[in-house]
Amino acid sequence: MTIEEALAILDTALQQERLNDVQEIVFRCCWEGQTYAEIADSAGYDPGYIKDVGSKLWQLLSESLGEKVSKSNLQSVLRRNLHRLPATPELTDSTPVPSTPPPSSPQSLTPSPFSPHCDWGEAIDVSTFYGRAEELDTLKQWILGTQTNQPCRLIAMLGMGGIGKTSLSVKLAQEIVEGVGVTETSPHNPFEFVIWRSLRNAPSIEDILADLIRILSNDQETEANLSKELSARITRLIHYFRTHRCLLVLDNAETILRGGDYAGYYREGYEGYGDLLRRVGEVTHQSCLVITSREKPREFVSLEGDTLPVRSLNLIGLRGTDGQEILKAKGEFVGSEAELEALTNRYAGNPLALKIVATTIQDLFDGSIAEFLAQGTAVFDDIRTLLDQQFNRLSDLEREMMYWLAIDREPVAFADLQEDLLVPVTKTQLIEAIGSLRRRSLIEKATSTPGDRQSNSYTQQPVVMEYVTENLVEQICQEILTEKLSLFITHALLKASTKDYIRESQIRIVLEPIINQLTSRLRTKPDVEQKLNRVLEKLQELADQSGYGGGNLINLYRQLKTDLTDYDFAQVKVWHAYLADMSLHRVDFTDADLAKSVFAQTLGSILSVAFSPDGTLLATSDEDGEIRVWQVADGRQLYTCREHTEWVWSITFSPDGEAIASSSKDKTVRLWDSVTGQCFQDLQGHTGWVWSSAFSPDGQTLISGSEDQTVKLWDVNTGDCLNTFEGHLGGVWSVAFSPDSQHFASGGVDQIVRLWDVNTEKCLLLEGHTNRIRSVVFSPDGQLLVTAGDDQSVRFWQVSTGECLHVAPHDSRIWSVAFSPDGELVAIASDDQTIRLWEAHTRQFLRTFQGHSSRVWSVAFSPDSQTLASGSDDQTIRLWEVHSGQCLRSFQGHNNWIWSVAFSPDGNSLASGGEDRAVRLWDLQTEKCFKELRGHTGRIWSVAFSPNGQLIASGSDDQTIKLWQVRTGRCRATQRGHTRQVRLIAFSPDGQLLASASGDRTVKLWETSTGQCLKTLRGHTSWLFSVAFSPDGKLLVTGSDDQTVRLWDVNTGECLTVLEGHTKIVLSVAFSPDGNTVASSSDDQTIRLWDVSTGECTRTISQEAGWVQVVAFSPNSEPPILASSGNDQMIKLWDISQTECLNQLQGHRKAVNAIAFSPDGQYLVSGSEDETIKLWQVKTGDCLKTLRAERPYEGMNITGTTGLTAAQRATLRALGAVEF
Repeated sequence: MTIEEALAILDTALQQERLNDVQEIVFRCCWEGQTYAEIADSAGYDPGYIKDVGSKLWQLLSESLGEKVSKSNLQSVLRRNLHRLPATPELTDSTPVPSTPPPSSPQSLTPSPFSPHCDWGEAIDVSTFYGRAEELDTLKQWILGTQTNQPCRLIAMLGMGGIGKTSLSVKLAQEIVEGVGVTETSPHNPFEFVIWRSLRNAPSIEDILADLIRILSNDQETEANLSKELSARITRLIHYFRTHRCLLVLDNAETILRGGDYAGYYREGYEGYGDLLRRVGEVTHQSCLVITSREKPREFVSLEGDTLPVRSLNLIGLRGTDGQEILKAKGEFVGSEAELEALTNRYAGNPLALKIVATTIQDLFDGSIAEFLAQGTAVFDDIRTLLDQQFNRLSDLEREMMYWLAIDREPVAFADLQEDLLVPVTKTQLIEAIGSLRRRSLIEKATSTPGDRQSNSYTQQPVVMEYVTENLVEQICQEILTEKLSLFITHALLKASTKDYIRESQIRIVLEPIINQLTSRLRTKPDVEQKLNRVLEKLQELADQSGYGGGNLINLYRQLKTDLTDYDFAQVKVWHAYLADMSLHRVDFTDADLAKSVFAQTLGSILSVAFSPDGTLLATSDEDGEIRVWQVADGRQLYTCREHTEWVWSITFSPDGEAIASSSKDKTVRLWDSVTGQCFQDLQGHTGWVWSSAFSPDGQTLISGSEDQTVKLWDVNTGDCLNTFEGHLGGVWSVAFSPDSQHFASGGVDQIVRLWDVNTEKCLLLEGHTNRIRSVVFSPDGQLLVTAGDDQSVRFWQVSTGECLHVAPHDSRIWSVAFSPDGELVAIASDDQTIRLWEAHTRQFLRTFQGHSSRVWSVAFSPDSQTLASGSDDQTIRLWEVHSGQCLRSFQGHNNWIWSVAFSPDGNSLASGGEDRAVRLWDLQTEKCFKELRGHTGRIWSVAFSPNGQLIASGSDDQTIKLWQVRTGRCRATQRGHTRQVRLIAFSPDGQLLASASGDRTVKLWETSTGQCLKTLRGHTSWLFSVAFSPDGKLLVTGSDDQTVRLWDVNTGECLTVLEGHTKIVLSVAFSPDGNTVASSSDDQTIRLWDVSTGECTRTISQEAGWVQVVAFSPNSEPPILASSGNDQMIKLWDISQTECLNQLQGHRKAVNAIAFSPDGQYLVSGSEDETIKLWQVKTGDCLKTLRAERPYEGMNITGTTGLTAAQRATLRALGAVEF
C-alpha cells in the first residue's frame, strides 16, 4: 500500500473532515517510521506540539476506523481498511480482483451511527480476497437479520482444511463493521463489540471466557475477580451478550475437537466449549457467536434449523473464475480457459490446494497445465492427501525447517531458524530452502509494520501447521517406541525460554499428544516411564551427540509427572528443559550441558523492576535484600548483588546505563556498577527505611525518599549528601526527577504531593489524595505528573499549574505507576494482582494484564515502550507484550520463608506454613516431615491446631482459611469471606470458634463445625496483622497497621477498648496465661504490656536492633516468660515482672517470623526467613533440632556442567544443588 492510497482511505473514513496540513505532515512522516523529534526537526515545529498533534490524530483515526490506531500499528490497521479505497481505473490485469469491488465513492458506504469496539486478535490480512459473494450475503443476513427473520445467535462455518474459512470469517466481520451490504433500513441495531479469536493453539475455555469478559466489561471483570466456576463464567458472558450487541468469531474450532473418534466430540479438558455453544444457542440474547471448524460440534445437531437462530453453512470450493484468479496470482501458466477450469475442478476449488499445485505445475511442468492434467492424478478429496505428496517431495533441510516452524507456533525470524538447526547450514542454503517452501505455498511471510520485530519472519497456514505437527507427534512416538532416535535429537519439542503462551501451546499441542499416544499404546504410566528410561540409556550412549534429546526427555517426564529423584543425566545434553517447577532431588547432571534450560530462582517478593536504557538488561530487587540483573533476550541471570541487609524497595538505572541505584529498608542507598555488579558507593545518612531513589536526567545527582520524612540529594561521583529537603509530615514513599532536572516530586504518608525546586528549595503542594501516596512519576516531556496510592485513585496533574486534570478510580491500593518512554501510556500496578494500562493524554483505559497471583509491587516499561516488566508478591517477574497484553516470559522464584509454627496439643508434632504455600506436619522424634498439605494458592501466614489436635487451620494470602484433618491430611473445608489476605488465625480455647484477622480491616468469627461466619468485627482503619483469644475465650485482642490494639467482646462483637501507644504497625498480640495482661509488638521496635482491666500500658520494652515481629507467652512459667523475635535474627526470653532479658537464643541467619511454646512450656519452636525451623530448650537456651523442607534441587549434582552462568550456578546451589 502506498502513502497516497492510505490518505485516500482516510478521506473516505473521515467523511466530511480532512486532515489539516500539520496532521498530514505527521501522518506521512509516521508512515515512513520517523519519530516525533525527527518530524519536528524537519518540519520546523516544537516537538511537544508535534507530539500533541500526533496524539489527537491517532484518537481521531481510532474513532473513525473503529479500532485503536497508534504509530506502531498504523499500516496494519489501514491494510484492513482497503475496502474504503475508492475504485480506480489504473488497475492492471495482474492486480488481484476482489470478488466484491470496493465502493466507487465514499457516499456508497452506509456508516454505522457509531464505531464498534473491535479486537481482531491474530486475524489475518484479507486485503486480497477472492469470491464468496454469495456466502458473505447469506452470512450477513443470518447475523444481522432481515425484515422477516430475527438474527441468529450461533453460526457454524464448516469446511475442509484450506477451503478458506479463516479468510471468510475475517472478511465477514470486517464488512459488518464497515457496513458493506448493510442498508439504512436494516432492522436490527449495529454491533457494539466485534471480537475475533483463533483457537489454533487450543486455549482453555476458562482463558477464552476470561479474555472475552474482560473486553466486554471494559476491563472491570478480570481473572483476579472472576468466578473459577465454568458455568458462572458462561453466565457472565451471556449477561454481556444480552446487554450489548456483540459479534464473536472463534476460528479453528476443530483444534478443540477429538481426533480418532466420531465427529464433533471434544478433547479431554475442552468439553466446556460444548457448554458454551449450547447455552449461547439456547438462551435469548442479542449477540452472535460464529465458529469455523472442519467438523460440526455435536451441539448443532439438536439446535440448528433453517428458521431457527442456530445455523451452519458448509463451504465448498471457489467457483469458476474465482478459483482461477488464485492460479493467475501465482504466476504465468500455459493453458486454455477450459484447462484452467478443469484444474480448478480437479481440486474442488480448494484455495490452499490450488496454491500448492500451482507451484508443482511451475516447478515440474514449466507452467503447462495440460501436461499436469495428463498425469491423471486421482481426484482430490482431502487436503492431507495433497500435503502428503508435497511433504514427501521436500528436501531434508526443507522438512527440518517445516518441523521447526510447526513447533514454534508463531512467525519465526530468519536468524532464529538458523540458530535452531542442530547441523549448521549456510545462510545461502537457508535462503534457498525458505524460497522453495514459499514457492510450494507451504510457508508464508508474516505481515509486519515499521519497526516490527517479526519482519522477515515466516510461518505456516493453520492447516499446514496442524498437518506437520501431527506428523511430528507420530514420528516422535515411533522413534520412542522403536528406540531409534532422529527427530527426537534434532528438534526441541518445547522451547523452555520462549514466550510463556507459546510454551503452554507447545505443551498442549505437542507434548500432551505424545504422552497420550504412548500411554494408549503402552497401556500404563509405569510402562511409558520404562520406555522413556530406555530412551535415556540411548542418550547416555550418544552423550555429545544427544542434541535436543535430553531436554525433550525431561520435558516428557515432566508432562508424565514422573518422580526423577536419583535419575542420572550425566554427560547428556539437556537443552530447553523447563525445570522451573520440578523437584530434582539428587539428580545427577555431572558434565551435562544445560544450555537454554530454565530453572527456578531464589526469588522472594519482587519489590522493584527496572530496564537498562538500551533495553538489554532487567534489574530486579526483592525482600531478601538481593538485586539481580537479567538478560532480557533469553532470561539468563548475569549476577546478584547481596550487600543490602534488608528489603530493597527501589532500583533504577542511571541514564547512561553504567550504574544502578538501590534503596533499602536497611536505611541506605547503594550504587552498583551495572557491568560487574560491584557496589561503588554506600550512601548513608537516612535514619529510617529508604523507600525510593531516582537519578537526575544528567546522571550526576540522585534523590532518595525515606521513612525519616526527608528527601536527600546526593552527588553520585563523591557520595556526598548535597542537601536534605524537609517538609513531609510522614515517610516519603516515592520520588521522581523532572526531565529538565530543575524539579523533583515526592509523595508519602502525609497524602500531599510536593513539587520541589532543586535550587531554591521552594515547594508547591498538590492536595487531593485521601491516603498515603505510593508512587509519583513525570511524563517524559515533563508536562504531566501522575500519582497514586492507598486511596485507590490515579491522579493526573498539570505540572506548570499544579491543577489536577483527571482522577481515575481504581478498586484497590496502587503500588507503582510507570510512564512509557514515548509518553503515550501509563501502567498501574496494584493490590488486585493486575497491571492496568491507560492512554496518557486522553486518560482512556486500555487493558488489563492478568497472570500474577498476588499484589504487584512494581512495573516498568522497556525503552521502546513495547514491553512491560512487573514484579509481584507471588515471587515472579513477568515480561508482557504491551500491544497484546500477553505474557512473554516469567521468572518463577522459590523460597520458603517460615511465617508460622504451631505445636500440636500433645507436643509431639509441629505444623508450619510459609512462602511455598504448603502446610507441613513434622514429627519431632524423627525430625521428618510426614505430611504436606497443599491447596492454598498464596503464601501461608498462619497455622493453628485445634485444642483436640484433630484439625489444623491455615490462613493465606489467597484470602481463604482452610481446615485440614490431621489424620488424613485432607482439606475438610475452605472458608471464604475475607477480601484481602488472612494474616492470622486462632482457635478459641474450647475449639468451637475460629478467629481470623485480615488485610481487609476486619476480624471474622467462624463456627468450626459448620464453617459459618458468625460475626464480622469492624473498627480498625487499616490492615490487621494479629488476633488472639483470652484463656477463658470471652475476649479477643487484635493488632493493626493503624498502630492500635483493640479488645473485643467475643459474645457481642463489641469493641471494648482501644489501646494506643505504638507509633507504627502492631505486628503481634498475645494474652498472658492468666488473661490479665496483653503483650503487643510493633514495627516501632517496642513491646508493650497492657493491663486488660484498665487498658493502661504498664511496661514498655525497647529493642534497638529492629522491629519485633512476634511475641508469645509461655503457658505455665513462673515468673511469667515472654518470648519475642524479629529482624535481629534472635529470640529473646523476657521476665515480664522485671522486664529483664533472661536469654537470647541465637542460631538463625535471617529474621525470625514465628515462635511458639510447647504445651508444657519446656520447649520453644521458631521459624525464620532462613527457611529453617529450630527447636530450643527454654531452660538452657540450647538449640536441640533444626528442621528444613527439601528444596527443589536438593542434592542435584551440577559438577562440571556447562551452559550455566555463574549467577545461575549460584542460584542452583542456593536451591540445594551440589558441586564436588
